[in-house]
Amino acid sequence: MLCSWRGGPGSGRLLLSLLLVAAWEAGRGQLHYSVLEEAKHGTFVGRIAQDLGLELAELVPRLFRVASKGRGDLLEVNLQNGILFVNSRIDREELCGRSAECSVHLEVIVDRPLQVFHVEVEVRDINDNPPVFPESNKSLVIAESRPPETRFPLDGASDADIGVNSALTYRLEPNDFFSLEKQNNRGQTSSLSLVLRETLDREKIQEHRLLLTATDGGKPGLTGTVQLRISILDVNDNAPEFHQFIYKVRVLEDVLNGTLLIRLTATDPDDGTNGEIAYSFRRPTSPAVARVFNINPNSGEIRTKGKLDFEEKKLYEISVEAVDKGNIPMTGHCTLMVEVIDINDNAPEVTITSLSLPVREDTQPSAVIALISVSDRDAGANGQVTCSLTPQVPFKLVSTFKNYYSLVLDSALDRESISEYELVVTARDGGSPSLSATASVSVEVADVNDNAPVFAQPEYTVFVRENNPPGSHIFTVSARDADAQENARVSYSLVERRVGERALSSYVSVHAESGRVYALQPLDHEELELLQFQPRQPNPDWRYSASLRAGMHSSVHLEEAGILRAGPGGPDQQWPTVSSATPEPEAGEVSPPVGAGVNSNSWTFKYGPGNPKQSGPGELPDKFIIPGSPAIISIRQEPTNSQIDKSDFITFGKKEETKKKKKKKKGNKTQDKKEKGNSTTDNSDQ
Repeated sequence: MLCSWRGGPGSGRLLLSLLLVAAWEAGRGQLHYSVLEEAKHGTFVGRIAQDLGLELAELVPRLFRVASKGRGDLLEVNLQNGILFVNSRIDREELCGRSAECSVHLEVIVDRPLQVFHVEVEVRDINDNPPVFPESNKSLVIAESRPPETRFPLDGASDADIGVNSALTYRLEPNDFFSLEKQNNRGQTSSLSLVLRETLDREKIQEHRLLLTATDGGKPGLTGTVQLRISILDVNDNAPEFHQFIYKVRVLEDVLNGTLLIRLTATDPDDGTNGEIAYSFRRPTSPAVARVFNINPNSGEIRTKGKLDFEEKKLYEISVEAVDKGNIPMTGHCTLMVEVIDINDNAPEVTITSLSLPVREDTQPSAVIALISVSDRDAGANGQVTCSLTPQVPFKLVSTFKNYYSLVLDSALDRESISEYELVVTARDGGSPSLSATASVSVEVADVNDNAPVFAQPEYTVFVRENNPPGSHIFTVSARDADAQENARVSYSLVERRVGERALSSYVSVHAESGRVYALQPLDHEELELLQFQPRQPNPDWRYSASLRAGMHSSVHLEEAGILRAGPGGPDQQWPTVSSATPEPEAGEVSPPVGAGVNSNSWTFKYGPGNPKQSGPGELPDKFIIPGSPAIISIRQEPTNSQIDKSDFITFGKKEETKKKKKKKKGNKTQDKKEKGNSTTDNSDQ
């Protein structure tokens, strides 16, 4: 952003350059700013809240926060005005070294709903580092016999800045014998040499002192100096010479210790000891070089002695010298460039943050569950990482930026089907063979109340003897709810209605928690033939109905199950066999367990138009009178407004008796039946 101000005639001009740039790249969804290094605390960087489209009033409620991986608290956001500002000293060289690009990556996270924004703040270089020579004083020994145009390598200066701020120019103190020459080696490095221009004469000048100055390209430029002390000797007049000034080798980073990189050879035309050469690394030797390489002083072989690591250092520049063994040693120089080739020796790393767990089963698809970032220290294809998810449903990974992903819900959840997912995120690089890393995420599905209670079966049937004691337990209903915890707790109640002139609740009650149904008063078959009621869950959206039926009279339309047939001497009653669940077959009463079907512990028969061989309802013989006063209770699921006509059916219960006991009681039953037939009406149409 540039601002300018211009006064009236004769006035000066003020140009204010804030050098802060904010740009939103819509295609990539990333916010960019830039700031100069060494900016003061509080320096304005950008209106981050405004640029992200966030209202100031929602920053605090939505838990607006900024995270910077490994970058400390260099930048901060004022939650009152949404401004991103410099919080602490930013040293570009400390942050990024000599990398051409330097930026601080920020993750801006807000909740409700969870959103993540990626912001990159470029740290721009300023000229705050002067050139520095390895030594403040450099001593050289040059034989007077060296011919003009002989070159003597010098250690150049280094500048921690980048770009134009690190572009160095050199100037040698004016003299008659030496000049300075700088050669660039294909942009990778530069060689600085002291060139002899005139023949030396030790008898005239035994020592030369020259000041070498390096100036960087900043504005204003910064300088560094080294004092050259050149001693002239009159001895061995031939120095060893290498065949090349620069040698280059390439080596894999996983080579074994002791691997031969190159055999350097220099020649010296002198005879005897003056022609014998010893090889060495020129001092001062870089610690990085001394740690991983060694040189054989006799053969000139250079081998590895430590582990190479492409991720730590990609290129080594090694200065080698060959020194003869004359009384006045002479030296030849060359440079070895060792390029380290990357192999796929680093597995990807997976980091999972900002988990939103547990996940409600009614969560909508596309909701963000977690944030995932991956990284790989290798280069090229070896460092290109792809992510996959197992299982793939009902979740998926969505790439948000470079090596950042969001774990999102892809389809609907159902806790009753699957209550927990074990997800595995796999990051795999592009190396050959590829390396991978995994991270596990346990996603618990939280229950919502989306299932209604369901009874175990639509209808229950049970026998109850009339004149039962008040408070007798008749039977128990049971319903299950597929939900969990509080959502699965079931309670029971009766749907109130009138039974004749009295309320249903005066006859029966149901325990809200256990589902046990109790008769509140003695049941009288002669007074009440059919009693219906509906147990239900309190939730009005789900209703269940049940019918309690009591009846002993033979002149009614009977429910279909057994068959009443006419035979010699009158109708023949076909009774089903008593279920083995009945504890006492001779007791004359059947009470099927909860959940039993209508035919499990009961006997039923019917007659009417569908059974022409049967006698009419008024002509039933007394042998169909069942001792006692049983009642049938049935529960069935029906709509709330369903009407059940009690005249449609009635079911009787009876246990098997031995033939002997059955014959003994048959006479008494017949006599009682005849007496009742004279005093009661036919109920077959009820």
